[in-house]
Amino acid sequence: MRVEKIDIDHFLNLSNKLPILDVRSPGEFNHAHIPGAYSVPIFTDEQRAIIGTAYVQQSRQIAVDYGLNFFSERMKEIPNEISNIPTSGQRNEIISSNSASENSGFLIHCWRGGMRSEAVAWLLSLYGYKIYVLSGGYKAFRRWALTQFQKQYSLKVLGGFTGSGKTEVLKELKRNGKTVINIEELANHKGSAFGALGEQPQPGHEMFENLLAIELWKVNNTEAKEIWIEDESVHIGRVGIPKIFWQQMRQSPLCFLEIPFDERLNYITGTYGNFDKEKLRESILKIQKRLGGLDTKNSIRFLSENKFREAFAILLAYYDKMYERGLQNRENILSLLNKVTCKNVTVTNAEKLNNL
Repeated sequence: MRVEKIDIDHFLNLSNKLPILDVRSPGEFNHAHIPGAYSVPIFTDEQRAIIGTAYVQQSRQIAVDYGLNFFSERMKEIPNEISNIPTSGQRNEIISSNSASENSGFLIHCWRGGMRSEAVAWLLSLYGYKIYVLSGGYKAFRRWALTQFQKQYSLKVLGGFTGSGKTEVLKELKRNGKTVINIEELANHKGSAFGALGEQPQPGHEMFENLLAIELWKVNNTEAKEIWIEDESVHIGRVGIPKIFWQQMRQSPLCFLEIPFDERLNYITGTYGNFDKEKLRESILKIQKRLGGLDTKNSIRFLSENKFREAFAILLAYYDKMYERGLQNRENILSLLNKVTCKNVTVTNAEKLNNL
């Protein structure tokens, strides 16, 4: 049998070997998709809208007729579009659509696992590919993704005041063989009002959830006993950590890097001092209500005078106060907090965390 319907667990396990083809419209794919999937739409956004309108205002049969007409136009294009997508093993060899090997294949899904995925599955099976269709489609994946946040994980949360180099320490822990999930990397944002500087555009909220769910699933498929993760607010830029998972983070041991203010100020000045001054000014204005009129005015003035250290000193003091307030508001913080005294900001601080 060249076409087989499978459940989400089987689908994701096979995704380590076979590519995923998302045959939904470009708009659906751009909103959110299964991480790593290729967009191979059977209909354009406009065509999908025409079919939907016909279904609601006329009849199912007329909508199907529209769909078949549009699909007939795409039948010759799709095999060519997927011809350069690796299809077997670790996906390290390119297999032409005209010479598909017996072991090559694709994972396919649409929104509900209905006519769109079945049509493309039928088409590609004619070319000799083994096709696996996700039962329930992307909708089934979303249900699965949300359940990942409800599971219990052994988390070690890395905390510290702004400028402690937590992200670099996490990277060092990963190089040393620890299991790490870098939430800020998934969100394309460092968390503060300055967090978007130097980053790619953020994913949408749903896409961020999908990325995080896959990372948690990868950990569950290993023998890792604990996950290192950075202490974060529930919101990272315009995306949010799923509340149930964030609450688990807040109830996990907090390994706090305690580093002198001046050392952190040096790190922040070196990290952010090269950014465009206008973008820095815009970031300061985002927090002016909480920062206060005088500190906002002084930090912007120092910035205009190229006195970056003085400007960042004001901002760092503000973020220290906010973080301290957040610590005090946590339940059971005294039993969860493990302070690690460090002289300066360096990746070698990771070594001090190994015994915690």
